[in-house]
Amino acid sequence: MKQKISDFFSNFMSGRYGTDELSRFTLAVCLILLVINIFTGRSLIYFLALILLVWSYFRMFSRNYVKRSAENEKYMEITQGIRGRFQKTGRRAQEAKDYHIYKCPSCGQKIRVPRGKGRICITCPKCRNEFQKKS
Repeated sequence: MKQKISDFFSNFMSGRYGTDELSRFTLAVCLILLVINIFTGRSLIYFLALILLVWSYFRMFSRNYVKRSAENEKYMEITQGIRGRFQKTGRRAQEAKDYHIYKCPSCGQKIRVPRGKGRICITCPKCRNEFQKKS
């Protein structure tokens, strides 16, 4: 009986590490380097992209969960600040659909109020200053 390709791949990847944030990042950098190489034609850039590709696939097919997980944790720890900024910006963009963000005129505290409520009186939770804004 013929084995399906998806079954074969599932059996092959069984017990292997697979993808994580670090491998996705290295594959993205590899892709960017290959695009840059198309325009520049530098063999050094191509060689670097090839090394990243091989390393990324080595990590994905590895059976050493402990080492690969430790590498990913180290990567996540190093990039925590950068990822936090992007996540914060994404949350703000999503909240902008439903909320206005105003600053208190006296203390500068940011206050989130829902959109579509008309002209409202806002009380600052920090300094208790009241001011009116249109939501």
